[in-house]
Amino acid sequence: MHKVGLVTITFNSEGVIDDFIDSINGQDYENISLYLVDNNSSDRTIDKIRSKIKRTIVYINNDFNNGVAGGNNQGITKALEDGCSYIILINNDTLFEASLVSKLIRAAESRKYKIVVPKMMYFADPSIIWFAGGGFTRLNGYMNYHDGMKEKDEDQFPEREIEYAPTCCALIHKDVFNSVGLMDEKYFVYFDDTDFWYRVLKYTNFKMLYIKDLVFLHKEGSLSKSKAGSIIKFKFGDFTIKYTTRNRVYYLKKQKTVLAYINIIIFFFRINLRFFLSGKYNINIKTWKIIQASFFEGLKI
Repeated sequence: MHKVGLVTITFNSEGVIDDFIDSINGQDYENISLYLVDNNSSDRTIDKIRSKIKRTIVYINNDFNNGVAGGNNQGITKALEDGCSYIILINNDTLFEASLVSKLIRAAESRKYKIVVPKMMYFADPSIIWFAGGGFTRLNGYMNYHDGMKEKDEDQFPEREIEYAPTCCALIHKDVFNSVGLMDEKYFVYFDDTDFWYRVLKYTNFKMLYIKDLVFLHKEGSLSKSKAGSIIKFKFGDFTIKYTTRNRVYYLKKQKTVLAYINIIIFFFRINLRFFLSGKYNINIKTWKIIQASFFEGLKI
């Protein structure tokens, strides 16, 4: 039985983590360890985990917020040092079935894939898809997309080979990290997964398998407070605006292609138009200044 390390990052997660704890405790796969990287939580996150988790836990306690990319790297590195054959990067604002780990491992082993990801649904409405596969749009500077996002699930997306998945839940064999490296910590949060899968696609022969027959619910945006409102009608928060704008520019700049630089210019005009026209932003000077500052920060990284 392969040793599996589940890597999760906590930051003031006390209010959302109960379902995750129950899901971890209920897993039917025995040889798992939870690598918990805490980014200096000030609430009772760690106390709650210590008192309720019944699995083997390796704690990595930071005295600062090391971000998602940095935190994942800490957990991945420790899990690999401990001899884990597979790493599962997983968010703790989630709820999932007892056979999640065993189904991911079974798919990887039986179908010979080094990367396996599940279908992900909105926790707020489990009938609505958040992720049912994904890929990259080449002409748009290898930006990622989710298949089926906000669609009602009618089993319309088959199991298949895909290019991109959010790292809210991703089974990754150790060989992938040994080949492509870890997450780029300059992102801090957002686009770190996009960058990682882009490198896998461009510089390795590893393929990603999407599987659909399991339950995985994501409390999307709950930890970063990325959106205010419902699934359909919402406004972006300042934190999300800053890092998605900054990191998109940095991601494009890293590609060092003519098409990427063209997309940086297009993005500058597009995001300013979206600010006024999309309805997803609070129309005020503060938000507009965040967009401009974040765009140029991305160019400087």
